[in-house]
Amino acid sequence: MDKRRLAFIGGMIISAVFLLLAFRGLQPDQFWNSLSDVDQPLLLVAALVYFLAMLIIAWRWQILLHSVKRVPLAALFKLVAIGYMGNNVYPLRAGDGLRIVLLRREHQVALLRATTVIAVEHLYNGTTMIVFILLGLAAIDLQSPTVEAIVGLTMPLVSMAIVAALFLAAKPTLLRRLVRWAVTILPRALGQAAQRLSEDVIAGLEGLRSPRHFLGALLVSFLTWGVEAGTYWLVMFAFGLELNYAVALLLVGAVNLAGLIPASPGQVGVNEFVVITILTALGLPAASATAYAVVTHLVIWLPPTLLGFLLLLRQGMGWSDIRRAGDAEPAADEHLESV
Repeated sequence: MDKRRLAFIGGMIISAVFLLLAFRGLQPDQFWNSLSDVDQPLLLVAALVYFLAMLIIAWRWQILLHSVKRVPLAALFKLVAIGYMGNNVYPLRAGDGLRIVLLRREHQVALLRATTVIAVEHLYNGTTMIVFILLGLAAIDLQSPTVEAIVGLTMPLVSMAIVAALFLAAKPTLLRRLVRWAVTILPRALGQAAQRLSEDVIAGLEGLRSPRHFLGALLVSFLTWGVEAGTYWLVMFAFGLELNYAVALLLVGAVNLAGLIPASPGQVGVNEFVVITILTALGLPAASATAYAVVTHLVIWLPPTLLGFLLLLRQGMGWSDIRRAGDAEPAADEHLESV
């Protein structure tokens, strides 16, 4: 059994467990009653706001790619939509692989440079999610072991990754020295490839090295995820829930940090479990919390998935390309061959 299939099966099992935990004890009639009065036009507005958040994410990507290649914002938005779709329908974050492949195919950005920039993106995301959780917890009275566990498990990992990336970005000469030392013990062809690959990594870290680009990307990160929190908030209004924006920030932060759990595509199960746990801890009835969790997940999953798949078809690609993009090894091998 190959690793993609194994990862998919493992993710489905994890999602099934979280779905059972999220929906245990749910009364179906109460759940459907909670859905009956939802303001559907407001859900459409929430979906449009989510598209705005995706556009701002494309803008941040443009900032981080500035030192590597100038790419039009419209082109990056298309790749972001395709990336969201890939992550929503296939495991192993295949959407990130699609973005990398398409960025190289259409804009001639080296694979490892694009990969490094996307890794930096995730560091910005992790930083933003931690801040959102801390802000949410400071603004509302919530005692939740689940949120505490998410923060306790992910904050050290994200913090160490940020420190390591900033250090390497600030000390490119140190990285070059380490690579030169490694080259002396590697076969000649592999050593030359390692040197060229290291330059791609250094170039990809440029967004952290430039103070202007670093601060710009950080501010845009808070903006884009703040707008996404607006989507969560609008869905609250659609359900008639009297919850403030701080709750939306907390939900966005917790849901996205929980995304580190290797569940099924689209974080089915994990997303619902986290949202329901937080809302019931705030005193919301389980049926209302479950209805909100399911509808919110649908609002942030379905529109970008449909848009991304339509754009993927226009690129002349299909489901098989998504599957191949989920495997990082062929991409790495291809890059090594190219150098």
